[in-house]
Amino acid sequence: MKKLDGEFRFALGKSMPVLLGYVTLGLGYGLYMHNLGFSFWYPTLMALTIYGGSVEFVIANMLVQHFNPLNVLLITLVVGFRQSFYALSMLKQYRHAGWRKWLLIFGLTDETFVINHYTKVPQEMSQVKVNTWITVLDWGYWVLGAFLGGFLGSVFQLQVKGLDFVMTALFIVLALDQFLQEKSHVSSISGVLITIISLLAVGKKYFLIVTLLLLVAEYYYLTRRHAKGDD
Repeated sequence: MKKLDGEFRFALGKSMPVLLGYVTLGLGYGLYMHNLGFSFWYPTLMALTIYGGSVEFVIANMLVQHFNPLNVLLITLVVGFRQSFYALSMLKQYRHAGWRKWLLIFGLTDETFVINHYTKVPQEMSQVKVNTWITVLDWGYWVLGAFLGGFLGSVFQLQVKGLDFVMTALFIVLALDQFLQEKSHVSSISGVLITIISLLAVGKKYFLIVTLLLLVAEYYYLTRRHAKGDD
């Protein structure tokens, strides 16, 4: 029991930075859902089951529109596609996790990956248990923030003006950051052009599906060309 307590305390200390970030973002997400007209249990349930960060903001906005499951599926795949890359680097570390492996896979967010991948666990502790505690704690922080945002919004009837722009602002910031860091701007510029062309070609109803499919095709082509260039 003492060993388990030690692993929990160790994981708790390592996850403190995530606590501050996730609760803050979760509060914003809960308030955003409240502003859209949803009860507090909606963001709580979505945080528990989807646990996809920016994906949850996107889906929240799509729930107040004409629901299109195909759009949701494609957006979720594209937004979460990056996680497949760093998930590969955790295969060896999670290989002998037993039943905990499914929980570790479900809870592998950007922040959890960084902590679990780079944290050196003391020899007297189980790395699998430490990784599991970190994953569960990070998940709990996000759910707590989403619950508090939705609950406080419902109790005090908070209506934060401009909060509906939070998703647009988030993606603009992420796009600008990516643009400044990349060596070649081919993907960024072509992405904008493909979006505009798709909108003009098929209209507002179907342009998102067409854009996502074309972007995936472009990414596949550029990756294959880069691989051949390395050979």
